[in-house]
Amino acid sequence: MSLAAELKARALELGFLACGITDPSPTPHGDRLDAWLAKGYAGTMRYLHRQARRRKNPRINVPASLAVVVLLENYYWPDAGADLVAPRVAKYARGEDYHRITRRRLEALADFLLERGARVAHAYVDAGPVPERELAQRAGLGWIGKNTMLIRPGAGSFCFIGTIFTDLPLPPDPPSTEDHCGSCTRCLDACPTAAFVEPRVLDATRCISYLTIEQRGPIPEPLVAGMAGYAFGCDICNDVCPWNQRFADPTAVPELQPHHSLAGVDETYFETMDDDEFRRRYGGTAFERPGLAGMRRNVRAALASAHREEHAS
Repeated sequence: MSLAAELKARALELGFLACGITDPSPTPHGDRLDAWLAKGYAGTMRYLHRQARRRKNPRINVPASLAVVVLLENYYWPDAGADLVAPRVAKYARGEDYHRITRRRLEALADFLLERGARVAHAYVDAGPVPERELAQRAGLGWIGKNTMLIRPGAGSFCFIGTIFTDLPLPPDPPSTEDHCGSCTRCLDACPTAAFVEPRVLDATRCISYLTIEQRGPIPEPLVAGMAGYAFGCDICNDVCPWNQRFADPTAVPELQPHHSLAGVDETYFETMDDDEFRRRYGGTAFERPGLAGMRRNVRAALASAHREEHAS
């Protein structure tokens, strides 16, 4: 068995959904990133401007790298009735913080490479200047859909993407070249804040996930009405995708399965909580990103949007 085959077998043993290999050469669409940033679609995410050069040329991140191992982590779990009631939480944020959980297993796979002669095996999971979706497509793991998500045939798009940059000369897999979205526009049509400027172009400043996680300060009032009851993240453009509706299976990773929700919470829930209690309840979860002040804001906006929907119907 080749080293690449051993690596992929080990990735599946660790619980990853899929594993592919590509190289760290420059991405072919760097000009699109420049145009997207120039139009202000990144909002307050200034780090994306600082990281642009590295995102366009991944090898800069790890100059000694000769290959990039790309892993998909399934986080899907079907909604319970309470998950559909405001304040809502996106599926990926109902378990433990995936940065920690997925990285732990990425490090185990990196150790596998080091044991087989690698001197470099640097892991990233959504926390570095890495163009994960483009690398995943180049590694043959799927195509980038109209909602900008990587979609894997037979699995859908409820996946985290992790990468390991290594100096081992692993052979690259053939890239994914087929676009299986066809004429479907369900994801674009379903977005309640009209965040998609066009297929595969997202104005993050209108995206519910951005507004509840990255946005600093108040959520713009004109966008509150379209938040569909979400207090953290959003699943809408994934939920309506036919590839998810047909193929998404529940994750087998216990830590990513639901451990908490905001079901039944009113706007006083976080208002009466101090920082110590917030850390005790939500330390190690995705809620740490916006913090207590952010979650107070989010719950108010989520309940306000749900209230408006009720009166409009």
